[in-house]
Amino acid sequence: MFLLQIKHKLEFPTTRNQCLTPMNQLLVALRFYATGSFQLVVGDTFAISKTTVCLTVHRVTDAIATLRDKYVKLPSTGEEERSTMQSFYSRSKMPGVIGAIDCTHVPIQSPGSDNAEIYRNRKGFFSVNVQLVCDPTGYISNVVARWPGSVHDSTIFDSSQLRAMMEMQQITGILVGDGGYACRRYMLTPVNNATTAAERAYNAAQILARNCIERTIGILKRRFPALKYGLRLKLTNTLPVIVAIVVLHNIAVTLGEDEPDDDEELLQYIVEKRLKLLADVGNQSPADIDLPTVAANQPAATAMRRALIDTHFT
Repeated sequence: MFLLQIKHKLEFPTTRNQCLTPMNQLLVALRFYATGSFQLVVGDTFAISKTTVCLTVHRVTDAIATLRDKYVKLPSTGEEERSTMQSFYSRSKMPGVIGAIDCTHVPIQSPGSDNAEIYRNRKGFFSVNVQLVCDPTGYISNVVARWPGSVHDSTIFDSSQLRAMMEMQQITGILVGDGGYACRRYMLTPVNNATTAAERAYNAAQILARNCIERTIGILKRRFPALKYGLRLKLTNTLPVIVAIVVLHNIAVTLGEDEPDDDEELLQYIVEKRLKLLADVGNQSPADIDLPTVAANQPAATAMRRALIDTHFT
């Protein structure tokens, strides 16, 4: 079914020169995404040249990336928004959340231009810093893949269309992010140095709500190791590959495909962490509660967070 959506973009007007069928082109690209291997190695697997692999990967990538608006989208109807909020609430007791946000670094080879060093991140390797938003199922509802590795997560969000839409209230609901983001009425971040029981309960719920984006990034990179081990492509060809892989990931999530194997020790640690946080949160009120009213005398940046702590976690 998926191939039918891009088949017309992969067909050649002639059968001369033993051209690859749309299915074989898709398999070549998937092999590259799934291994992160050199194109020469992928070519040996399919008995084709490195040049053919290169052209095929770019051709398939462009075709898949055109499906972004169909497969990567935020909740747009009232029913979708309520379903997403309920899903977050049932896991974390955090009301009104429609997405968890974070960034991840995708290793790349040096771009090689005068501006190459801006792609070197704080860990010392070249990368693209990719912003992702997801729901508790692992479905990625927003992706921004164009910023150098040295750019901070908050800068990417502040410059994104997503933030503009949240500012203009075109999107109903709240995002949850880590302490690297600024706290706003539509972005809930942890409280630094929490001192009261309500603040600690809020932090525990916020972490539980945010946990899904960390898990989704892990699944994405295990499912498509090219994002973990690095893309050996020109920068202009790297960015569409990231978007195409996100599209494929969402198709896999929608179809209920099995997740890649977890690191057992890491999984056990996460489970224990979640159980402790759930114990700290305790029993809360039903999911269909209204978000708190913000007092006029509270600082605009943290007003929603403070009101939520005072009304929902006290």
